Amino acid sequence: MELRGRREECRALDDVLGDVRRGESRALVLRGQAGVGKTALLDHALNSADGFAVTRAAGVEAEVELPYAALHQLCGNMLDRIERLPTPQRDALGVVFGLHVGEPPDRYVVGLATLNLLAEIASDQPLLCVVDDAQWLDQASARTLAFVARRLGAESIALLFGARQPPGVADLAGLPELVVGGLSDVESRALLLSVLPGRVDAGVVDRVVAEARGNPLALLELPRGLTAADLAGGFPMLRSMSLSSRIEEAFFNRYRALPKQTQLLLLVAAAEPVGDPALLWRAGASLGVGVEDATAAEAEGLVQVGTRVVFRHPLVRSAIYNAASIHDRQRSHGALADATDAADPDRRAWHRAASSSGPDEEIAADLERAAGRALDRGGVGAAGAFLERAAMLTPDPARRSRRALRAAEAHNDAGIPDAALRMLAVAHDAPLDDLQRATHERLRARVAFVSNRGKDAPPLLLDAARRLASVDSALSREIYLEAWLAAAFVGHLDRTHGLVAAAEASRSAPAAPDPPRTIDLLLDALVARYTAGYEAAVPHYKKVIHAFLESRTSDDLRWFTLAWSIAGDLWDDDALHRLATRQVQLARDAGALAMLPTALWDLAGVRMQAGDFRAAGALNDEANTITNAIGGEAHEDRAAPLAAWRGREAETLHLIEAMRESAQARGEERGMLSADHATAVLYVGLGRYDLALVAAQRICDRDETDFAWAVTELIEAAARGGEHELATATVDQLKARTRASGTDYALAIEARSRALVADDDVAADALYREAITRLG
Repeated sequence: MELRGRREECRALDDVLGDVRRGESRALVLRGQAGVGKTALLDHALNSADGFAVTRAAGVEAEVELPYAALHQLCGNMLDRIERLPTPQRDALGVVFGLHVGEPPDRYVVGLATLNLLAEIASDQPLLCVVDDAQWLDQASARTLAFVARRLGAESIALLFGARQPPGVADLAGLPELVVGGLSDVESRALLLSVLPGRVDAGVVDRVVAEARGNPLALLELPRGLTAADLAGGFPMLRSMSLSSRIEEAFFNRYRALPKQTQLLLLVAAAEPVGDPALLWRAGASLGVGVEDATAAEAEGLVQVGTRVVFRHPLVRSAIYNAASIHDRQRSHGALADATDAADPDRRAWHRAASSSGPDEEIAADLERAAGRALDRGGVGAAGAFLERAAMLTPDPARRSRRALRAAEAHNDAGIPDAALRMLAVAHDAPLDDLQRATHERLRARVAFVSNRGKDAPPLLLDAARRLASVDSALSREIYLEAWLAAAFVGHLDRTHGLVAAAEASRSAPAAPDPPRTIDLLLDALVARYTAGYEAAVPHYKKVIHAFLESRTSDDLRWFTLAWSIAGDLWDDDALHRLATRQVQLARDAGALAMLPTALWDLAGVRMQAGDFRAAGALNDEANTITNAIGGEAHEDRAAPLAAWRGREAETLHLIEAMRESAQARGEERGMLSADHATAVLYVGLGRYDLALVAAQRICDRDETDFAWAVTELIEAAARGGEHELATATVDQLKARTRASGTDYALAIEARSRALVADDDVAADALYREAITRLG
């Protein structure tokens, strides 16, 4: 049966299934408001999937803290095929699904194992995977499924997501989307009249249609319970609430009319996201409710109890749970904790925490152990949630502070800066030892850096590094490097805690271990560059690039952008591309939302320099989407250079103005230098060399790593704008660096620049040919 008013959406889903039948793979995200019909469309796909193997899962709000919970829903009936996977992939899925104990699996291996497991099923017949309510997926499952969706090829797999909008799901950003909007007024009226009995006043129909705004669930639920008088024209005024709230209220009104015992049973079901009937009956028995109490709820159409407990809509669950008293919620969670099997300690710990009315060390310790298991499975977001709840239930102040610090770190790594700051405030209220105080300052600085890239971070990090020098020398060196990274954005605006000051301060860092780590090589290279000069830094630079290209650990992820910057300073274009590509891969595989935008922006810079403006724009868009999703700021300094290279003057100038304002507000010199660079690129391309020269000179006078990008614009603007003496002097300055670098890209830039200031056409021709050969 065709869904009312959804002909185009059904056709799009039918096209997806058709492509998969022909041996292709497709991923599609259905986005729309709660109740708009995403689930109905996914059901249409399931009903149309003749000849397909089918599996489905749904995100559950109460399970967002449990790593890989949704992935287990989706793949739980495929576990007999795990043995066919390569050993590392088989072991990784065995750990995340709790089949056996092992080391925390690499996220890349988990993603690859999931992809290959689905491909194994699809080798017999096409496979349809449906994931509803994706906005409530646990973080580990969301990232794994997004990894799979981006790598589908010719496996004959359809992967369909239904996600509420807003909010979006950052991990799914960039996947093909189908936006599910409201029904037209004509279709809304027809749907409403199909469920209203007898004669209905036209004004009532108009009012419901207007209030529902095309939302099918609202059209079906809002009129329920109206009297004949209401339908004849006395329709009550609807209060000013969001659409979701009004739908929830409609569900709640039906719930409230049920017997008290049935209400209690439904509350237990709402608090128990697994949908396990046996667990529901065990928990209900301890509260004096049972199977017979479910009859009225099923008759009212609120819930179905079969092999699983399924609410008619997620809003039924949320309406019941949110309207319950705290006391009743605690009773329900307590009963569920007692009924939950010991084989599922994480869920039992979470229910025990929700049942607690005050501090409880035993429950807090259970939650801390659950956080450890979550980290073992790669669920950093889940670990943060467990640790936060553990901290709030901890009676001892010192222990509460320690757990709060761990929660803050997990939240920050998961890209949730507001939650990290909330936990840092909790930790600050308790006594801290030297190591904890340094950790607190470091985390506060890292949150500040991720959130706004401003000048607050460097002094906090330098203080933490000094404090740790005598306590943990390796960690101290790491924090000195963090301070340098933060200072790189401040530049010279803050003479006390700016870039050169950070390099000078880092000279007093403890000695590197033997053998040095990747980050030790990086710190030494940057100290050499900004205290001893460019030529002295080149040998250090080359060691750093080699070390990062050989790195196979996500521990180095946060430093890749510095290694990438070093490759730019060295004019090593091959390393720029390889480092940026590797950085994005590591960030995706690690699920590091706080670091992925920077990685994407770096790769966009490489694609822009290569002239692939479409790819650069797509990468910038994805980075900004993720940044907005985690509460950070999208930076115009990534969009302006691309607009400049495209020669879009009005757009570039608008972005540049915004860049300067935001960079000044954040105290970030890097943003202002980026604005100058975009200005220089724009005006060189437009042949307005006087304006380009002013902007390029401001960058080169700073003698930053940006020199490598700006010097070519300065030389061309000066040479073509009649400033021959300046152009020649700058070429001489450039030669000192390109000869020290020795890369083909550097020597090509030098040859091209010398051609611009050559005395005659013959010499210029030979130099241009040399540049072309080297760039080839």
